[in-house]
Amino acid sequence: MQRLVRLPIEEVAIDIDAEKNEFVLLLHWIGGRHTEVRLVRRKTRRFPPGRELAAGEVLRKLGGHWPDRELAVTLNRIRCRTEDGETWTTVRVAALRDSLAILPCDPDAEVPKTMSVDATAKRLGVCVASVHKLIRSGVLPATQIMYSAPWKIPVDALESEAVRIGLQEIAARRPRQAYEKVTDKSMTLPGF
Repeated sequence: MQRLVRLPIEEVAIDIDAEKNEFVLLLHWIGGRHTEVRLVRRKTRRFPPGRELAAGEVLRKLGGHWPDRELAVTLNRIRCRTEDGETWTTVRVAALRDSLAILPCDPDAEVPKTMSVDATAKRLGVCVASVHKLIRSGVLPATQIMYSAPWKIPVDALESEAVRIGLQEIAARRPRQAYEKVTDKSMTLPGF
């Protein structure tokens, strides 16, 4: 199918109409004709409009709770930029944190041990979306210091009966074909 579509198309040009928040695709056909297709862009800004925060405010709230890498991810997620208009990196976060005299995260501090959503998903053997579903349903206790910040999930909560039942419900919702593909990892050869 892809080859059939590629034959009559000479070129595809993509532009962004920021005013209408649309992608504009211009298809150049082999015969010399042009077709314009407009697609609506998804709104990617996750922080509520009108509540944008400066990087310094975010670091004052989250600094010391999360490593610089997680802080950079959070700042980029809420579309916060540096003074130069650049995205945040671990080095840039560390420099701003040092200039604001905010202590770095101490992973060995005497606080209840918590995990990120990614680490929880890996430990439970499910995808990140399933962990978020468990958090939204209240099965998995988690806290978030501010909107769009990483979740903190207590390690002790992973062993609870409610989480075990929630994981069983997630496994029951999986399509049967996907379960069979996971369980049957042996390769079958024709004629054997």
